[in-house]
Amino acid sequence: MSADTANYTLDNNIATQVFDWQNCWYPITFVQDLFNNHKPYSFSLYDEPLILFRDIEGKLVCLKDLCPHRAAKLSDGQIIDGRVECLYHGWQFGASGECLHIPQLQDKATIPKQACVKSFDVVESQGIVWVWLGTKHENNKNLIPNVPEVEKPGLFVVDTVTDLPYDQNFLVENFLDPAHVPISHDGTELGMKRSLASPLEMEVLSSSLNGFISRYRRPGGAWASTEFIAPCLVKYNFNNEAAGIFGGFALYAVPNGQGQCRVLVRRYGNFFKWSFQLKPRWFEHLRQNKLLEEDLPFIVKQQSYIEQTGKSLKEVYLPLKTSDIFVIEHRKWLDKFGQNLPFYQGYMTAKQTSSKRLEPMPFDRFSRHTQICSSCYRAYQRINILKQVLITAAIILAGLGIIAEDSIIKIIVVSSSILAAAMAAGAQKLKTHFERTYNQHD
Repeated sequence: MSADTANYTLDNNIATQVFDWQNCWYPITFVQDLFNNHKPYSFSLYDEPLILFRDIEGKLVCLKDLCPHRAAKLSDGQIIDGRVECLYHGWQFGASGECLHIPQLQDKATIPKQACVKSFDVVESQGIVWVWLGTKHENNKNLIPNVPEVEKPGLFVVDTVTDLPYDQNFLVENFLDPAHVPISHDGTELGMKRSLASPLEMEVLSSSLNGFISRYRRPGGAWASTEFIAPCLVKYNFNNEAAGIFGGFALYAVPNGQGQCRVLVRRYGNFFKWSFQLKPRWFEHLRQNKLLEEDLPFIVKQQSYIEQTGKSLKEVYLPLKTSDIFVIEHRKWLDKFGQNLPFYQGYMTAKQTSSKRLEPMPFDRFSRHTQICSSCYRAYQRINILKQVLITAAIILAGLGIIAEDSIIKIIVVSSSILAAAMAAGAQKLKTHFERTYNQHD
């Protein structure tokens, strides 16, 4: 083993503590992306299907996605007067999961007590929807891993939500790997290029049941702080208090299920140029999704190989002290504290289940991002309408050009038709960026 290769072993003093994965807050989406008030918002945590909707007072409600009548999915239903209605037989449920209406019951008949749906506590904080999976009404809102910097004055924030077809553990690993950025995201991540790839100085400053704090720097560079807050958050801070500059990333990795996760990216800072701040939200999402998709095939194949071989990461990985300290620290954290998680992949230990695995996730960007993002979905619809209008205009103008007798008018009309057709082609090309996953080989 070379001097640059890190030799990691699991501490023989196995921790008596385990992470309580139920009694903590999970981020679901950004509040601004709850844009359909007529349908329940469908999502999952650890393969458990759930829904969100707003009651008659506008308060968020979280219920299990299962009608107790005949096991239909409530997410296929609709919202009527602050209640979720199952579209199979019309049973309606309220904020606490209680059944409020059964059309098939006779007048004055009592609704069965068993006709209820399990509910979960849900709150909004810093523009994010949070769900508590543990004992209802025993939550502690102080445990929400908010980012204090987001509330500073003069801050610009861009939020992105995207679903990804691999386990949450692998997404956290990817977030804790600054070494891959200059290579994998050459020219995509701002200021990053392959020539900047170099050995990193990396330190884990503290570690506990709640996560770990670390820092890293490139040769001759300033320290950047990194923090993993269990079970979902990875934070990068790039502050320079002497210069009055602060900013960073809050990366929330949400465990939807085995083979599925969600990322909430919150990019913030007070140093963005005005030209960047004027760009529409969906424009930055195109770049952010490209970043995620540049790593997507590597991670999917990485996880597939590990699952097929059944080997531990210690047998597969060859970690370096100058690039992989945080990655292995996270995997060791799972070994030490994650035994009770529904599933996980540590460095030396793992737990996998197959009985509740969700349906495989589509790889296309429309399914993973556009349809769950309010900004991109609206832009997509408008671009599609614009394309249809331009096609119609091009056809009409072409027809007018054919029947026009004046040569000057004919030239003007035909030229306008060609311009409209070219603009329609441009709209179609832009539309595909909301539909197709980026492929580096395209």
